[in-house]
Amino acid sequence: MTVVKEIVSARDLYGEELVAPGHRACAGCGAMIVIRQVLLASRKPLIAVSATGCVEVVSSPYPQTMWKTPWLHLAFENAAAAASGVEAALKALSRKYGRQKHYIIAFAGDGGTYDIGLQSLSGALERGHSFLYVCYDNEAYMNTGIQRSGATPLGVSTTTTPAGSVIVGKQQQKKDIVEIVAAHKIPYVATASPSHWRDLANKVRKAQSHEGPSFLHIIAPCVRGWYFGTSETIKIARLAVETGYWPLYEIEEGAYRITYVPPKPRPLEEFIKVQGRMQHLLKPENSKLLQQLKAYVEERWKQLQRLASASAQ
Repeated sequence: MTVVKEIVSARDLYGEELVAPGHRACAGCGAMIVIRQVLLASRKPLIAVSATGCVEVVSSPYPQTMWKTPWLHLAFENAAAAASGVEAALKALSRKYGRQKHYIIAFAGDGGTYDIGLQSLSGALERGHSFLYVCYDNEAYMNTGIQRSGATPLGVSTTTTPAGSVIVGKQQQKKDIVEIVAAHKIPYVATASPSHWRDLANKVRKAQSHEGPSFLHIIAPCVRGWYFGTSETIKIARLAVETGYWPLYEIEEGAYRITYVPPKPRPLEEFIKVQGRMQHLLKPENSKLLQQLKAYVEERWKQLQRLASASAQ
């Protein structure tokens, strides 16, 4: 396992704030909290690559930008390919001029990761390019109208899977993007939550300590798509972790390790009831769907425990 200096306080974070004030994100935007935390924790100097999505739209209304670091905007589907090109160009410059090492971070939402950008991501991982890919997961296509994506969980209501008389939200389980990425045998894969910022920051540092690609999957609650108050973003992200809905773990060189175990696990219903997109699951007539979602969450946690236990032996 890679050993890096552990972040224990905000003073351990690197340098200046790289997100300028005045961006156009919604109040309480989980994605922007994620971006800010990742950039604060990242090693410098860095180059950011951003797929089309919520973050790109709110961060760069021409001719303005919030990014206080070199930043490249791409289409929905090719953030990983562009990050690969940046890395190759930097290697060529380094061979020719001996230039300073730059860290590369690609940011994309769940639509640009699970669905539209999956082929680009898979290719970059298979080729072994050295960069950190961050998926800020708000579990739907929030930028284009709150449509379902491969990241949308079972039963969640979106504009294309509305909870009504014909269907009760999305009819499929959430795609397991972490296992898909881990199957590429890259050095480092991890989940994180902005509610547990030290864990998130330490994972950014650890990811960047490896040569080759690394991947962070970070929950990003969305005020508009999840329907909650603007002051409750971190509360909901924390509930996701404490209920086991969003387990915090890492896969380093193939070995699984759970990085946070809730001391007093809370019922999944506590996470569900505070979001308009899920509240219908608590109605008696939808109890079967609720039990399916709960069984999925519980089985995933048990499987993670088994994998972590086997890795520790």
